[in-house]
Amino acid sequence: MLDAPSSSPRLALVSEDPLARGALARALSDQAEAWTVVAAGTQEELEAARGEPPDVVLWDTGLRLEEGAAPDLGAPVLALVADEAAGELALGAGARGLLFRDVAPGMLGAALHAVARGLTVFEPGLSHVRAAPRSTAPSGAPGPDTLTPREREVLGLLAEGLSNKAIADRLAISEHTAKFHVNAVLAKLGVQRRTEAVVRAARMGLVTL
Repeated sequence: MLDAPSSSPRLALVSEDPLARGALARALSDQAEAWTVVAAGTQEELEAARGEPPDVVLWDTGLRLEEGAAPDLGAPVLALVADEAAGELALGAGARGLLFRDVAPGMLGAALHAVARGLTVFEPGLSHVRAAPRSTAPSGAPGPDTLTPREREVLGLLAEGLSNKAIADRLAISEHTAKFHVNAVLAKLGVQRRTEAVVRAARMGLVTL
């Protein structure tokens, strides 16, 4: 059994749904040991604010998780997922622990303590889940097979001059996910700016200007 922490653990609570954030905060406050919620909001809001790192991040992935990155707040992440598919995506995105969204408050508190100490935690029903494979850029010059189908779509929209928000609207994804895909395209093409990505892609025959 893990030793009790010497002080109240600092928690960042990430969820796109304000009702879910409120329910989780109440569930943790009802426990005998107090939690200090130092930040609560959407992933985009908290990553933009970038305050002092918490001890652990509780990430409610919602009912449908798209490919993306776990909250980058300088602390290990415990993800709450709706199903096994979301668990695979959350692991691939960088989560250190997985629980179902309807987890009991007692198990949630124990798992948060464990993840804060650097342990990996799986609810029994998710113990067999493995991270979904993610595309990585090969060494050497990038080629047409470097980009995923979704990244090719994003690249085509970049060539049209669309902003991240416009890309998100066109593909029916969140703006945060659109930004993630844009950054992946830039990294795989070895450029820093969107215009450079379009020019390089045109030279490689990936887009037509």
